[in-house]
Amino acid sequence: MAVTYNTTIDQGADWYITFIYENPNGTPVNVTGYTAALQIRTSPLAKTAVLTLTNTSGITITANTGTFACHATNVQTTAITNGKYAYDLEITSPGGVVTRLVQGTIEVTPQVTRT
Repeated sequence: MAVTYNTTIDQGADWYITFIYENPNGTPVNVTGYTAALQIRTSPLAKTAVLTLTNTSGITITANTGTFACHATNVQTTAITNGKYAYDLEITSPGGVVTRLVQGTIEVTPQVTRT
């Protein structure tokens, strides 16, 4: 079962968030060979994502610590209209097992300073 974590993105700023996949006893799961995808949508049922990050673009996986470090650039966050969104992070094992690691809402706060 996915952990629920609600967070905020400051529109126009770089956004960083890190998640760690742990065993029930709190030790990290070795995620060698895993892939990952995080999507943000206006609602869970929306047809298109306003932001997609993957392990090839925006998510760095550190296998031995079970860490998924996500980064959206300031250009990417500028393109998201302020408001409330749904997101999740799904990881896929080398054997093809998909696990939803985390889910929740993201509040995008409006940018004031612009050039």
